Amino acid sequence: MTASATVQLTDDPTKHTEHYVRVFNSNDPAALDQMYTAEAVAVWEPNLPLSGDARREYAKEFLSRNPKMTAKDRERFITGDTALLIVDWSIEMTGVDGKPEHLEGVGVDVIRKGPDGKWRHAVDDAFGHQA
Repeated sequence: MTASATVQLTDDPTKHTEHYVRVFNSNDPAALDQMYTAEAVAVWEPNLPLSGDARREYAKEFLSRNPKMTAKDRERFITGDTALLIVDWSIEMTGVDGKPEHLEGVGVDVIRKGPDGKWRHAVDDAFGHQA
């Protein structure tokens, strides 16, 4: 599957999480990368912000374990070309030990509307609400 076939960026910030989940569940790291701005910061482990190649490599390794996510916006604040999303999420996957693993949290995401009118993550803090 090619990244271009997987990614469906949206021009509606209220649909961003739905599109993100679909791309995440494709387990395609190149497709997932397209859901982020070039300078995006992701915090997928508490107190470990990643950007650039480090963010891409972490996503590639994580997605290799075939995680499946569900997520729903709890709150959404939109102003101009920026939105703050508070997201309830959970992931079912195989842990590094080969056993089933369940992850969940309340994320704090900042998404930004690009020049193409599509919304992408600028900040993805999976555990931001608990920090």
